[in-house]
Amino acid sequence: MKRYIIAITAFLSLWSCQTDEEYENLNRDPKNPTEVASDFLFTAATVSLSDNMASPNVNDGLYRFLAQYWTTTTYLDEPNYNLTSRNNPDNVWSEIYRDVLYDLKDARSIVMENEELSQAEKDARLGQIEVIEVYAWHVLVDTFGDIPYSEALQPDNSLPVYDNDQVIYEDLINRLESVDELLSAGQGYTTADVIYGGDMDQWLKFANSLSLRLGMRISQSNPQLAQSTVESAVSDGVFTSNGDNATVEYLGTFPNTNPLWEDLVQSGRSDFLASATIVDYMNELNDPRRMSYFDDNISGRYLGGVYGGSNNYSAYTHIGDPFLNPTREGILLDYTEVAFNLSRAAEIGYSAGGDAESHYENAITASIMYWGGSEAQVTAYLAQPVVSYDGSVDQFALQYWIAMFDNPFQGWSIWRKYDEPQLVLPEEFGTPVPLRFTYPVDEQNLNEDNYIDASEAIGGDDQQTPVFWDVDME
Repeated sequence: MKRYIIAITAFLSLWSCQTDEEYENLNRDPKNPTEVASDFLFTAATVSLSDNMASPNVNDGLYRFLAQYWTTTTYLDEPNYNLTSRNNPDNVWSEIYRDVLYDLKDARSIVMENEELSQAEKDARLGQIEVIEVYAWHVLVDTFGDIPYSEALQPDNSLPVYDNDQVIYEDLINRLESVDELLSAGQGYTTADVIYGGDMDQWLKFANSLSLRLGMRISQSNPQLAQSTVESAVSDGVFTSNGDNATVEYLGTFPNTNPLWEDLVQSGRSDFLASATIVDYMNELNDPRRMSYFDDNISGRYLGGVYGGSNNYSAYTHIGDPFLNPTREGILLDYTEVAFNLSRAAEIGYSAGGDAESHYENAITASIMYWGGSEAQVTAYLAQPVVSYDGSVDQFALQYWIAMFDNPFQGWSIWRKYDEPQLVLPEEFGTPVPLRFTYPVDEQNLNEDNYIDASEAIGGDDQQTPVFWDVDME
């Protein structure tokens, strides 16, 4: 399913070493220049989005710290949630706006102007672009709250206003509801599609599964829209197995490797450890996924590093072997997440194509099997009284959070939405887990008036100001 990645290697390698002028000349194919450029931009945007979600680098999103899956040895600012010393908000903001959304905007314009494509082919490509764009916008909203949206990406407007985060979400949901017609129109990107290689049926499932995610995000803040969104997504068809997962596979040679490998192996450094937060939870459950999540460098046991404290690398459990592989796939959305969302949807009364317990068990089964577990391990794990489904939020959220170990943005979002599992205060500074990123310094300096308005609208530009869907559990 991932043969396409080889075909785009040259694009990615050339892009990394070309000047802007050389890049433009490279893509001036006399037979079909716009299609080459559009392919390139779509691939680049998708990979950049995946990089942002996967990267453990302390200069990037810090999602593995925010979910308390990982901790560090000596550099303590980031696991203690000092987001400004390395300008993390600026880096995430610019990565998604510049390297994802602008590339997608340009790709869309090129597709629409390409006279070599039929309307059906244009529509299918526009549908693929739309799904990735909606994904990127929702990550920005979930990270910052109110953001520039309706006036963003306009070259003649350097001072865009910030839109209300809830209004943006409603528009994103509407966009996903309309995308099925585009994706069904014809054949979209193929070799440039680093997720499904042009399988449009899979793109339809991806779009619906993303819609399910957004619907469940707002289940407390807008129950009516949440229910209609979820039930529509289920009716249209979401992921049904690990074979549907939306993932980006990386290559074995830099710069097309998984960002995990770059920081865990290529760097030659020993900075990261498994956090005691998740190791302790999984030890209590005798969780079989420990053999994949963690290394067995401490004979006979798993011992997580003190979260946010100074840790001796050799004294604590290291990150597992699967994360040391340069070709480790980047997870955008998987069946495990879908099944957990369906379970919660059924629990609160939505029509979710089955009962809450079955979906919950399907989610755990899919996760354990994905990480190389056996059916016997699944049976034994589900048979434990503390794991056997009881409908409680704390049990559900803990299992969901454990399963999102390699999709850490979702792990952080699960904790914010469900107020579970219990995370700890970092050892060194005791800073609470952020509920959002503060706005970039560049926005404060260059778009000051709109920054001030947005800060006031959300209740203050503070790490403890929640995004709109993060409300107290009933």
